[in-house]
Formats: sequence, structure tokens, C-alpha cells
Amino acid sequence: MISRIISAAMFALALHAVPAKAQEDKSFKTFLDQLWIDAKAKDIKRSTFDLAFNGITLDPRVMPVTKRQPEYITPAGKYVGSLASANNASAGLKKEQEWHKTFDAIDKDYGVERWLILAIWGVETSFGRDRDKWDVVRSLATLAHAKYRDPYFRNELLVSLKILQEGHIARNAFVGSWSGAMGQTQFMPTNFMDYAVDFSGDGRRDIWTNVPDVLASTANYMKKEGWTPGMPWGFEVSVPKGFDYLQSRGTFAEWKERGIKRTDGGAFPATGDGILFFPTGSIGPAFLVTQNFNVIKLYNNSDVYALAIGLLSDRMHGGGIVRAKWPEQATQPSREDRIALQRKLESLGYKVRNFTGHMDFDLRDAIRREQARLGMLPDGHPSQEFLQKMGAKA
Repeated sequence: MISRIISAAMFALALHAVPAKAQEDKSFKTFLDQLWIDAKAKDIKRSTFDLAFNGITLDPRVMPVTKRQPEYITPAGKYVGSLASANNASAGLKKEQEWHKTFDAIDKDYGVERWLILAIWGVETSFGRDRDKWDVVRSLATLAHAKYRDPYFRNELLVSLKILQEGHIARNAFVGSWSGAMGQTQFMPTNFMDYAVDFSGDGRRDIWTNVPDVLASTANYMKKEGWTPGMPWGFEVSVPKGFDYLQSRGTFAEWKERGIKRTDGGAFPATGDGILFFPTGSIGPAFLVTQNFNVIKLYNNSDVYALAIGLLSDRMHGGGIVRAKWPEQATQPSREDRIALQRKLESLGYKVRNFTGHMDFDLRDAIRREQARLGMLPDGHPSQEFLQKMGAKA
């Protein structure tokens, strides 16, 4: 009797699954039919389109990963410490020695410090050791079909077809991350088209296997996005007692007058501006960051990612040690909570540039003002308590 009941239940589930699969297939076909109209308008050939999508289905592994991004589910201190580690710094120094002449040439042409490039290379793929396994077209199609961060991933998908059509990579080698990021420093398709260079002179822009192209393309990216040579990305600071936490911006001279000090005992730059940043609130480390920090965020729009890259780059030449204690369980707010907060702030009259969950420093200033209104310490960090009081929990 029990076996018959189990068999009947399994049969019922199978009957339910068949229509669901058929519905998904129909939905994906409709998506591809509509995508072809846009692809054709962008001069993608039908032969390229068919090559790209031959045998492709939605990848059921992709969407769950969007909920498990380490920048947001790992405590900030643990995340930063694991990337800006002594082992990664040591490995980076060895790679610098191996590619020293290439870095000298890149320094001359692009003016982007080698330690930054090494940090990105190390964090993204362990200096090329970690191999991509996801089909770029399939991953991007899955994200675009789900309208995840629409229209961003749909556009990346169309650009990936252009990469195939121009012959930059063979279809069977067109692999990347779950999000479609490619190569040893994880360029999105539009990044490849905009910034990849043929530094080795072999006639190809190869960010997958050609290390000089990988390193120079990364430097070109940072240069074109506004990297300022000679300016630090930032540094850890201490805040004096009685400090007015509503003050978030100023010249380095002004920060010195306000009693802010570098925790490493170093001097502030003679010129330039800094933004006071508390990645986990006032209970954790504080940093003064510059426009170069924002340039790193253009590479990966995560505060803790940019912080890890900056600290790892410093650690390769004697710095990068965070002296203040990180809160043990302080994670960054989820994407859904950040979007909810953005919508709440917009409803209160604040200017919000996007509704994708990306927090810029203007929004952190808005958070400061709301924290002050709520009687909280205005450190600009969207803590869980703040989200609750704002009614901005997803």
C-alpha cells in the first residue's frame, strides 16, 4: 500500500513537472524570438545567433547564485581579511617579479600602479589559476530572461554575440562566471569591447590566456574610468571623541583639523579630498577614501570588494593592515534591503540614481541625515536597526 502511494505521488509530481518544463521552454523560445529582433538591429548575423544558442536552455543554477554573493552574506571583516590576506599578498609579489618588465611597460603607458592590477588579478581568478566553467551565453541568457537587473544583462548578452561574431573567442571556449564575467580579471562583455587591448602585439585581444593582454586591459579599464596616478585609494583612520559624524567630506587638510588621524601613523596627502567611510558602522574600522576608491567600485560595485582590493594592493608593499576590530557578524545589507531603502529614501525626497541596490556616498549622506532624525549616531551605515526604523526591510 505504501509503495503504491509513493508511486502515485511521484507520478503526480512528474505530471506536474512536464507542463512546467514545457511552459519554461515556451517562455525561453519567446524570449529568443524577441532577442533576435534586437540582435538583428545591432547587425548580428543569423548564423552567429544560431551558433550562440544552439542547444541552449535556461541554467537552473544561475538565479540561486544571485542570492549567495559573498560580498553580502559573509561578515565584512571576514570577507575583507580573506581577500587582503598575507598569502594573497605573497603570491602577488611573486607574480610581480615574474611579470616585472610587462608591469614596467604598463606603468609607462597607463599610469596605473601595478599593485592595484595585481590585487584585482589575484582576487578575481587567483592570478589566472581559477578556471571559468559557466557558459557565458547561457548564463547571460538566464539572467536576461529573468529580467534580473534589467536591461543590464540583456545588453551584455547582445554584446557577447558581437564578441563571437568578431571571432575574439571560439564558441566552445566562451566560458566565464555565473554572471558572464570573462577572462583572468573577469571583464563583462561590454568591458571587453570597451577596454581590452592587444598588448602583446599578436593581433588578438586575449583576456583569457595572454597575461600581457590581461594586465594591460585591466590597467586600460582603470585609466579610462578615471584612475588618478599617485593618489591613494584611501587609508584607515581613527575618529576623535566628540566628533560630528554628520561631517563626511573634506580636504585632507580639513580632516586633519577635525582631529582625524591615520592609524598607520602616516601623513595625509598634501592635496586632495577624502570621504569618511564606515563599512560596518562606527563600531568597526573607519576609512578616508578618495575618488580612486570609487573607480575600483566601477569594477565591482561593492564597498567591501573595493576595500579588499585597496588593502591587498597596499599589503603587497608593506601596508594594508586594518588595526581596528571588525564586528564579528556585520554583513552588508542584502540587495533586496538596499533596493527597499533606496525606494524609501526617494519617497522622502532624496535623489536616488539607481534602484539596483548600489549605494553611493550621496546615499550614505542621506542615511546620515535620517539617522540623525531618528536619534541614531549618523555614521552613514545602513544597519539592520536603521532599516527597521526606516521601514525599509524587503
